[in-house]
Amino acid sequence: MKFWLIKSEPFKYSWDKFVKEGRTFWDGVRNYQARNNLRSMGVDDLCLFYHSNEGKEVVGMAKVVKTAYQDPTTTDTKWVCVDVVPQEKLKKPVSLEQIKNEPKLKDIGLVRQQRLSVVALTREEFDTILELSEK
Repeated sequence: MKFWLIKSEPFKYSWDKFVKEGRTFWDGVRNYQARNNLRSMGVDDLCLFYHSNEGKEVVGMAKVVKTAYQDPTTTDTKWVCVDVVPQEKLKKPVSLEQIKNEPKLKDIGLVRQQRLSVVALTREEFDTILELSEK
């Protein structure tokens, strides 16, 4: 199992809308590294859902239920998407500031590559963010 962080601007696609819909395809990725991360996702991989720009916080956890396939929002075959379903809302959102201030997360892709919309996480990074949501 692998761990990921997926980012969405809440005015475009929020956690609440995701929960209401119950499933979505993670589309619109137009960065090669993020695309390669989508291609590396497997069924049952876990994703932290991050609200970017507004809020700047991790708000929930999702699970991959369908691996990479052609992104239906483009005819360009080099772009893919995956299907994800919501798992649970975090007890408390974890802000970007909290993440930046946590020594265990000093190398996290969210901080090092802020514009990347799909970021790989280690198990320790994933668990640390979940622990921060409990505090």
